[in-house]
Amino acid sequence: MLLVPRPAPAATARSPIVATSAGRVRGATAEGVHVFKGLRYGADTGGARRFMPPVRPEPWTGVQDALAYGPASMQTGKGEEGETLSEDCLFLNVWTPAKAGKAGLADGGKRPVMVYIHGGAYNGGSGGSPWYEGTRLALRGDVVVVTVNHRLNAFGYLYLARIFNDPGVADSGNAGQLDLVLALQWVRDNIAAFGGDPDKVMLFGQSGGGAKIATLMAMPAARGLFHRAATMSGQQVTVGGPFNATRRAQLFLDKLGIKDLTALRALPADQLLLGLKAVDPVAGTGGVYMGPVLDERSLTRHPFFPDAAPQSLDIPMMCGNTHDETRGFVGWDPKVFAMSWEQVVARLPGQFNARIDIDPATVVAEYRRLYPHYSPSDVYFAASTAGRSWKAAIIQAEERARAGAPAYVYQLDWKSPKDGGIWGAPHTIDIGLVFGTLDARGSIVGTGPDSVAMSNVMSDAFIAFARTGNPNGAAIPAWEPYDLARRQTMVFDTTSKLVDDPRGDERKLFNKVPFTQFGT
Repeated sequence: MLLVPRPAPAATARSPIVATSAGRVRGATAEGVHVFKGLRYGADTGGARRFMPPVRPEPWTGVQDALAYGPASMQTGKGEEGETLSEDCLFLNVWTPAKAGKAGLADGGKRPVMVYIHGGAYNGGSGGSPWYEGTRLALRGDVVVVTVNHRLNAFGYLYLARIFNDPGVADSGNAGQLDLVLALQWVRDNIAAFGGDPDKVMLFGQSGGGAKIATLMAMPAARGLFHRAATMSGQQVTVGGPFNATRRAQLFLDKLGIKDLTALRALPADQLLLGLKAVDPVAGTGGVYMGPVLDERSLTRHPFFPDAAPQSLDIPMMCGNTHDETRGFVGWDPKVFAMSWEQVVARLPGQFNARIDIDPATVVAEYRRLYPHYSPSDVYFAASTAGRSWKAAIIQAEERARAGAPAYVYQLDWKSPKDGGIWGAPHTIDIGLVFGTLDARGSIVGTGPDSVAMSNVMSDAFIAFARTGNPNGAAIPAWEPYDLARRQTMVFDTTSKLVDDPRGDERKLFNKVPFTQFGT
C-alpha cells in the first residue's frame, strides 16, 4: 500500500453522472474511484419539520453536483475542518470503484456495500471525517463504501412525546435513528446504480456508530435494509426509558426557559443547543444525555435485553473492542501516568460513570494480583476499559450465543506506534486500520510497514465479512464464532490468533455486578 496525499476530486466533462430516485447527480473520479459527496437522501429537517420523522427529498431536474460533503448535524463541537453545521443535514457519500468499460456504475458488478455509521456518541461527528474517506477501502475490496450524516443530540433524540400533546413530536426521541432508516432505504433503492448490491449491505460503525447499529437491529422499520452488522467499540444493550427521557427533555426545556412547542421550533438552532448544558438527572454529571428511547413506536424493545432482538438473529454479526479503550479518552493527560495507587482507587468510579457500581479498592487489588508488573496507570486503563467499555460487548456476544446466532468477536491488541507506544490500542484505532486511512489528519495509526500490514489484515477481514457474512481469510487463523463454553475471540495483533476467553479473570471480576448502559 503506497501512502500518498490524494488530490481533491473535481468535475470534468467525463465526470460520472448517476440517475437516483430523486434526480441526476454528478460526481468526480480520482485514483480509480468514483466519488459522490453530499448526496441528499432526506428533505430539510429544520423549521416546521424540526423533531419530526424524515421524509424523502423533492425530486429535481437537471444535474446536481455531488462534489463536496453536505452539512453535518448541529452539534456543540466545531465539526470537521471546513465543515458546516445545519439542521439540513440528511446527506450521504459514496465511493465506488471505477472499472474499465462501464466505469463501475450500473455495471452489474453487484459489489458488497459497506455503510459506515459515524461515532461521537449520539451527540457529535459526521460522515465527512478524513478517517472515513472510502477510497482505499473501495479499491482494496472492490466494494461500495457509504458514509452518512443524520440528526444528533436534541435534534435527533429529544423525547417530547410525553410533554407536548402534538403528533408532530411523537417520534422525536428516535428521529436520528429514523434518519438512518431513510438513508438505508436510499441505499436499497439507489445503490445498484453505483455498482452495489442492495441485497448485500453491511453496516459497520465505531463507538456511537456501533451503538446506533445495535439499536437498528431492534427497530422494525430497519428490518431487511441490511444484511451484516459490525459494532466496533460501541454497543447498545438497552435504550433510554420513556420516563427518564421525559425528565431529560423537561430539564432541557427548563434550561432554555421554553414552555411551548411553537417557541421551541422557532428557536434558532445554535440557541437550542444551549439546552444540552442541563445537568443529567440520572448520571448527575455533565450535559444532559440524548439517545434512542423505548417509545413503543420506533422501538418496542431493547436491543440486547432481555435477549438479542429476534428480528436480527439471521444477520451475521461482528462485535469488537480495543484492548486499551480508555487510553483514547484520558491517555493524553500526563497526570494519569503519575498517579499513585490511592489516586487510581479515587478516580476509577469517574470512569465507570454510573455503568457499574463496584468497590474500586477491590478492583485495584484484584488487578494488582492478576498483573503484578502493572503500574498504577496500567491498572487504571485496564480496569476502566473492562468496566466501562468492554462489558457491554461481552453482553452482546453472550446474548447472540444464547440465541443460537453467535457473533464473530475480536479484540484489537495492536499498539499505536505514536509517542513510543504509550497509547497502547486505544479507542478509535481500529477505524484507520479498517479504512486504510493511515495518513489522515489526526490519525495515531502510523504509516510504517507494521501499520500497513495490520491495516491490510483488518480491512480484509471486514471486506470478507461484507462479501460473505464470514470474516475468515488467508491472513488470519480460523476464526470461530463466540460460544459460551470457549468464548472464542480473534486477537488482532502483529501476529493475530484465536484465543479462548481473553482477559477471562477480568470478565469474571466485573460479572459480580450488573451493567447499566450509560444514559438508560
